[in-house]
Amino acid sequence: MSFKSHFKFNKQERSGIFFLLLIIILLQVGLFVFKTYPEKSNSRYFGIDSIQQAQVDLLKQKALEEDAVKQYPFNPNFISDYKGYTLGMSLEEIDRLHHFRAGNTYVNSASEFQKVTLVSDSLLRRIAPYFKFPEWTKNRSGTAVNTKSRSQNVVDKKPLQDLNSVTAEDLKSVNGIGDKLSARIIKFRNRLGGFLVDEQLYDVYGLEPEVVIRTLERFKVQKKPIIEKININTASVEELQKLIYLQKKAAFSIVNYRNINKNINSFEELSKIENFPSDKLDRIVLYLSL
Repeated sequence: MSFKSHFKFNKQERSGIFFLLLIIILLQVGLFVFKTYPEKSNSRYFGIDSIQQAQVDLLKQKALEEDAVKQYPFNPNFISDYKGYTLGMSLEEIDRLHHFRAGNTYVNSASEFQKVTLVSDSLLRRIAPYFKFPEWTKNRSGTAVNTKSRSQNVVDKKPLQDLNSVTAEDLKSVNGIGDKLSARIIKFRNRLGGFLVDEQLYDVYGLEPEVVIRTLERFKVQKKPIIEKININTASVEELQKLIYLQKKAAFSIVNYRNINKNINSFEELSKIENFPSDKLDRIVLYLSL
């Protein structure tokens, strides 16, 4: 068979080859259009996304700026040097507060804070709205004690007894404390292992502030229990939640925060931790060590 015979086509075969080439060309053109059209479309939408992204970035920047100056409620008794600096306090004002706290005493209002630190009125107006004192201090400062009841207590007043050794019967001698409250006070004392400070009496559920005031006129913490403080940097969740003031969520949060930050360097850091009862910080630190 000669080589040229392979390239000889009749009219019908030539028509078939022509249509085949035409189909191939059309398919190539279609493929090219299909590939290029989405790119143009995407570029159009990409321009819109860029504008939206710029707006999102602007909002993020504003949020970061707000966070940089945002202030959260805190107990002014536990202001550190750095915290005081960020608040605008001078070194002398911070030192006055630390000297006052060294005597295991606390400020319980914005006015007391100013008396101790001598901060200016303008600074106090700026930072006082963020002060967060324990709930019992608010109740104590805002409760007026009935004069008649006070006079009755003076008549019945006896030598002070130790709050850690009084019986339920002793407690019922105070006006406003009956069987349920006296039993509740004893149960709370037992769970604590004994009161460390008088103010813990305000933490007894259902005990009204004015009744606490009357009780503390008769009973005070005279002999503190010996407790083994819990090291906040080594304690497990189970050990932490043994504290009457800490729930399981708070104990987990403390351990997670410690694992992330490697260490807790001050008790003030605890207020930053999620689920931590910051209003009870002054009580909780009595049972902790660093």
